[in-house]
Amino acid sequence: MSNLTIAGDTMVTLHFSLKFEDGSVVDSTFDKEPATFTIGDGSLLDGFERKLYGMTEGQKDSFIISPEDGFGQSNPNNVQRFSRGDFSADLELAEGLVISFADASQSELPGVVQSLEGDRVMIDFNHPLAGRNILFDVEIISVGNTGI
Repeated sequence: MSNLTIAGDTMVTLHFSLKFEDGSVVDSTFDKEPATFTIGDGSLLDGFERKLYGMTEGQKDSFIISPEDGFGQSNPNNVQRFSRGDFSADLELAEGLVISFADASQSELPGVVQSLEGDRVMIDFNHPLAGRNILFDVEIISVGNTGI
């Protein structure tokens, strides 16, 4: 068992789950292989990483991650209006449908159909978890040095 505590540039193996406040699970590794990453490598958002600092091997905890520390607030400017004619005629549009768009740099940008009214299609480009408090359950499996 390691005596190391999680800090910048430590390698961490952990199980985690992300849940909404109502308890519904968004993502979890508890029924799969644990995740391994190095603190600061961008695998986790900063707000999630900061909650891990000081934790040690074998420790378990639960945290509430606010939108400001997680996926951000929902931005109304990220909801865009399109015409039905902007989409392929054979695409069956429905609320909640995720559609892949290309941004100005041709990177993939997912958008969710928010509403359909006549010829108007409202697409939400906010992260699906934006504006939500997230319950972050974590179990630290191991903490190690990265050799940096």
